[in-house]
Amino acid sequence: MSPTPTQERPGAASTDQTGLGSELLTVVARLNRLATQRIRLPLPWAQARLLGTIDDQGEARISDLAELDHCSQPTMTTQVRRLEDAGLVTRTPDPDDARAVRIRITPAGQTMLAQVRADRAAVIDPRIERLSEEDRETLSAAVEAIRRLLDDIDSFPQ
Repeated sequence: MSPTPTQERPGAASTDQTGLGSELLTVVARLNRLATQRIRLPLPWAQARLLGTIDDQGEARISDLAELDHCSQPTMTTQVRRLEDAGLVTRTPDPDDARAVRIRITPAGQTMLAQVRADRAAVIDPRIERLSEEDRETLSAAVEAIRRLLDDIDSFPQ
């Protein structure tokens, strides 16, 4: 019986769950890089990622987006302005603070984001198809577990 790819790779995670979070983050980061490097994006990756954040968060203030992206408010303002100039987001007055605005993704932004996601998935999908049926089922179950993990993080941030 031949070893699995995890067993072949030096330093791969063992069957115990020590370091599972670190291993998960490493694998997801590599997968993201693969998907992004193999396509020609219609906009810079930082802007595509910001569109995804706005889509996930719903309407958000620039200060909230800056905090989520770990950048300064002026940096986020510049990124939002670029997306706004491209018609991908719009600003609306913040009903709770007349000095602030909320950023909302536009239908054009949703279309652009869907295209970016589809293009990136097109890099990964053929590789998934080459996996065994058992591995695809395991991967599907893992995706559901990751969704539950994210829902738990959203429900209990700390």
